[in-house]
Amino acid sequence: MTGSATPTTSVEELTEFQGTDLNDLCDAASAAISEGGGFGWVRRPPRHIMEAYWKGLLLVPDRKLFVARIDGTIAGSAIFVRPPRNNEAQSLAAQLTGTFIAPWARGHGLSVKLIELVEETARGLGVEVLNLDVRETQARAIQVFESLGFRRFGTHPAYARVEGKLIAGYFYWKPLTPELER
Repeated sequence: MTGSATPTTSVEELTEFQGTDLNDLCDAASAAISEGGGFGWVRRPPRHIMEAYWKGLLLVPDRKLFVARIDGTIAGSAIFVRPPRNNEAQSLAAQLTGTFIAPWARGHGLSVKLIELVEETARGLGVEVLNLDVRETQARAIQVFESLGFRRFGTHPAYARVEGKLIAGYFYWKPLTPELER
């Protein structure tokens, strides 16, 4: 037989770090940031800052961390954020953020699987709308979000500054209930 074996992929909610999870997540995030596909960071932060970020994220109420794996190694993430409990008016919506796949793991459908798991979890929690925002330079991410039914509703012309240049940002929403899908 020639060629390499097809890797095993999976997505899951991560509630605690086990084994090499924290190291894998930091490595994957660093690779994504270096390739310009970070999730807010433009330059890789020092390792201890990144580790503290991920550890802290697991402690925040109303946030859920989802990860994508290839052959057991974390290769990407997505973060689900509920509004604060005192924001009853917007309790129908949640935010999808922190979505990335490391460059070495792209092309295996992980971003789609990851986003679909976040959507499934959101629906299970009674969320009716999922919102997200993305830099205009994230062409592949935009393509994935739009292919999954996210609807662009706005553009912010000064959304981010990358290497001294202002970058626009796009804002999306996706209805998760039949009532809003019209």
